[in-house]
Amino acid sequence: MTIRDWPVDERPREKLLAQGAQALSDAELLTVLLRNGTPGRSALQLARDVLQSFGSLRKLIAADRLRFCAVRGLGLARYAELQAAVEIAKRQLIETLRAGPVLASPRATRDFLIARLRDLGHEVFCCLYLDNRHRLIHFEELFRGTIDGASVHPREIVKQALQWNCAAVIVAHNHPSGVAEPSQADELITQRIKQALCVVDIRLLDHVVVGDGTSVSLAERGLV
Repeated sequence: MTIRDWPVDERPREKLLAQGAQALSDAELLTVLLRNGTPGRSALQLARDVLQSFGSLRKLIAADRLRFCAVRGLGLARYAELQAAVEIAKRQLIETLRAGPVLASPRATRDFLIARLRDLGHEVFCCLYLDNRHRLIHFEELFRGTIDGASVHPREIVKQALQWNCAAVIVAHNHPSGVAEPSQADELITQRIKQALCVVDIRLLDHVVVGDGTSVSLAERGLV
């Protein structure tokens, strides 16, 4: 029996249209993206098998192309479609930040940074450039490193901040270990960046460290 033979209210797509996306399970959401199954397997069964293979929806999304395409029933086209859907969600979050002052919605800021950084296998250091009303001008991944750390150059942050003509900056980076607790090195680089930006009259508002679904604000700890 295929999904077309199911009662209408049990089909994932029709269920989404009637009840909203939040009513669907992970497998049902993935079914809507997959659309079709493989010989002998409906799209829903394929979705369940894929989730079982990867362990979770999050691990599926974070999988690299080779790992993803190695699973029977997937492939380059479906990899591209899933990555496009994820990127749309990330861009929607950043549009939310651009709609008003970043500091007026710290939850949205952290949600965006967590979504952007938490599943990376390498360390990334990024900057949010803000205008004088603390609205987002631009987001940029500025430095990349290994799992052991990234080389962060305050002069490059100053250069980019001046290029975007910003009044304030929030910096952030991830800990691939999943532990968001800032290190002594994180505290030291925060002070170096703050001092470098101060020379050109730009404020460092915060340094956010992202772990496995959590984040720590150095500003909230009085370290900025």
